[in-house]
Amino acid sequence: MSDTLLAGPALRRLRKRESLTQAAMASLLGISPSYLNLIERNQRPLSARVLVQVIERFDFDPRSLREDDAIGGLDGMVRRLADKRFGDLGIDREEVQEFLAAAPQIAAAFARLYDKGGGAGGGERLVLEDAEVAVRRAVERWQNHFADLDHAAEHLADELRLSRGEISAALSERLREKHQLSVRVLPAEVMPGQVHRLDLHARQLQLSEMLPGAARRFQIARQVGILEMREGIETIVAGANLAAAEARDALREHIADYLAGALLLPYRRFLRACEATGYDLAVLQRRFAVSFDQVAERLTTLGRVGERGLPFFMAVIDRAGRMTRFTAGGSGALYPLEGARWPAWVPYAAFERPGTVLTQAVTFGEGEGAARHWFTITRTVDGDGVMCAGRRAVVLGLEARFAGDLAHARGVSLDRADAVPLGTPCLRCGRSECLTPAPARLAGTLPRLRPASER
Repeated sequence: MSDTLLAGPALRRLRKRESLTQAAMASLLGISPSYLNLIERNQRPLSARVLVQVIERFDFDPRSLREDDAIGGLDGMVRRLADKRFGDLGIDREEVQEFLAAAPQIAAAFARLYDKGGGAGGGERLVLEDAEVAVRRAVERWQNHFADLDHAAEHLADELRLSRGEISAALSERLREKHQLSVRVLPAEVMPGQVHRLDLHARQLQLSEMLPGAARRFQIARQVGILEMREGIETIVAGANLAAAEARDALREHIADYLAGALLLPYRRFLRACEATGYDLAVLQRRFAVSFDQVAERLTTLGRVGERGLPFFMAVIDRAGRMTRFTAGGSGALYPLEGARWPAWVPYAAFERPGTVLTQAVTFGEGEGAARHWFTITRTVDGDGVMCAGRRAVVLGLEARFAGDLAHARGVSLDRADAVPLGTPCLRCGRSECLTPAPARLAGTLPRLRPASER
């Protein structure tokens, strides 16, 4: 959590909920009443030290401080207020920032009313963005590990492996025998804009010829998971208490992808392979016949009690520098505010070296007390040519203190003093370098990067 976090209204509501005076709460937090007053009025940020005290004293969930996430952050509110009906008011971005900081609950109420009314044609897109935030929060509550489903997928994978030698053929046979579904690969022109389709009339799972082998296996495993674990999926979706149908559908999609990974990379076998190889991503790809991004996603799910893997986060960044996907897993990493950029971070250089694994030790945050020390691994992957045509950078991150035995960390200094400081990924911090477009800075960073294969 960055020490530039302004969270006065949230802290004030917490104090009132606990029926405490400012003096009483300040005493519990080990700060002066005047300092607490400044924090509540957003004239001082909530420091990491004070935040830790709030969490410990009041069993407080720090994710609730990211109140504007639920409305799409600053950019989400700016889009709403750009409606032509407000054009004569001359509302600028700075005023919107002040509004969010001073009255986040009122801002949320406005956003809810605006979205319900549909705005000026943008309401549907904003609702979908809010659904993404709700699903991300739900997944974070589970730390992206769904224990019951993962055990069930592992048992099924073990059963199929015992009776048949190759998991892809075994899964296809499972669809045929138990669900009377055949797998058929069709020409791209027959499935325009689609990579898979379930045709119940023809009793077929239809896949586009554009899908490479790993992606085909993933889609077959995904369909098996959906059909055989539907009740478990619905139990999790119901337990998430998501109000919007779009959010519930998105969570189902996430869990279906999770199950595909759990079937192709069964938990114990995969974890043992990770530990035996030092989490060597190339070896894991070949051993389990999966893609780089499938391995990366699975690494964020290894949270089984008593058999935990290393706590990775995963991010996907497009050529424009936008983070299009983020999975925290058990890493404790926070989703950055929309629009954040880190020009010195290696994923921005990865597009100049497609398919090459690049590593880097970095710190996120301001100051020694707040910055966290991470080891990151990046490689570009190409789209399927249909639903995802562009190249993107897949990033795995792990706190540097856990990275000593990684195959990809060999030859990389894990000394905090040698890490590249990336600053605070926050639109509120006022640091213009956080938002500088990447190309102008990449030339200076590229010579310092060495592919893992060259070390």
